[in-house]
Amino acid sequence: MDQQTTLPKAAPDDAGKATDKEESWLSKLGPGLITGAADDDPSGIATYSQAGAQFGFGLLWMAFLTYPLMVGIQEVSARIGRISGRGLASNIRRHYPPWLLYTMVGLLLIANTINIAADMAAMGDALRLIAGGKPQLYALGFGVLSMLLQVFIPYTRYVSILKWLTLALLAYFATAMAVKVPWLQVVKSTFVPHMQWKTEYLTTMVALFGTTISPYLFFWQAAQEVEELNADPEAQPLKKAPEQVRPQLRRIKVDTAIGMGFSNLVAWAIMLTTAVTLNAHGILDIQSSAQAASALRPIAGDLAFFLFSMGIIGTGLLAIPVLAGSAAYAMAGAFNWRSSLELEPSAARKFYGIIVAATLGGALIGFLPLDPIKALYWSAVVNGVIAVPIMVVMMLLTTHKGVMGGVKMTRRVRLLGWACTAVMATAAIAMFATMAVTGVS
Repeated sequence: MDQQTTLPKAAPDDAGKATDKEESWLSKLGPGLITGAADDDPSGIATYSQAGAQFGFGLLWMAFLTYPLMVGIQEVSARIGRISGRGLASNIRRHYPPWLLYTMVGLLLIANTINIAADMAAMGDALRLIAGGKPQLYALGFGVLSMLLQVFIPYTRYVSILKWLTLALLAYFATAMAVKVPWLQVVKSTFVPHMQWKTEYLTTMVALFGTTISPYLFFWQAAQEVEELNADPEAQPLKKAPEQVRPQLRRIKVDTAIGMGFSNLVAWAIMLTTAVTLNAHGILDIQSSAQAASALRPIAGDLAFFLFSMGIIGTGLLAIPVLAGSAAYAMAGAFNWRSSLELEPSAARKFYGIIVAATLGGALIGFLPLDPIKALYWSAVVNGVIAVPIMVVMMLLTTHKGVMGGVKMTRRVRLLGWACTAVMATAAIAMFATMAVTGVS
């Protein structure tokens, strides 16, 4: 499959229109699809599993709430990249104080490395459950494989691998279908929120926001739009090519809507599966995705266990390059380095150096006497908090003429972007207020 984004060209005849429709499901799916799928990484699976195990159906409605918010803010990041022709960090560097940029990028690099460590540990544990052996060595092997693929395969070929890896997420729909589900109750819980004003519930809400609407996704999707732009010799930044604005923004809208829909449906399926199995049998504390898979086996059977475990490995192989790549794009943008997965390693040493450092750093953490899995839940909470200032900056960039030129954000995108920012801020404030009242540290 050719991964260069084909620009839908204005065609005066019916044949041209038909061609545009035929290409829409292939050429229009790329950065948004991969970003949405990478959101459901092993660490995210652990958070969704904990939500389902601890609160049953009580948080299923979150997937319905986060979908439009996620679409809005990810479409903002994609548009910034495609319209300006620059990644998110590059735009911040050009228009905001250095201390703000370096703080954001530094926190992103640290959080992503910890996230990579947790994802690799979960993948190693999942493979150990299936095949036996040492999980640390498996984790290291996954890290080395991911690193080599990113460094030595050009973007236009590598992105096709990432697209195929999104199919791994189908394992969680299959798992949900392999267990008995009270569908009437599930539908009600999905569309009718049932709030619990408890610290644990609110903290889990923030963790779900943090693992679903996460900063690394903003940097990645904006950068991938720039990669797609550079891969097409006919394309230009939209602020310089008004004739390309309408078809490209339509493509971004479709790509993002489908990608984020896929992401939220998978999160919903994982919470549903763990609710009807683990929660229903009194298993309320899940610290990792591999632990969730292991706990499923005696309750839901070998098939559900195998599908869940293979999903962990597949999603990890998709998420690790996104985590490492987003950190590399952010660092390169902050320090004005050359950056592209299409470049030879010798032409972008610092960019690829960050990918290698983040990936191998995450793998090595698994050999230290630390517990990255236990810290992961709280790192999701932290992500949910630090995402707020990043989103504020993103929304301000959408009104900056130096970034957008004459291209304006639609009212829909602006409203969804600011709504996402407000909801994330409100969730964080509610969590801290509840902690203060109850004395939880």
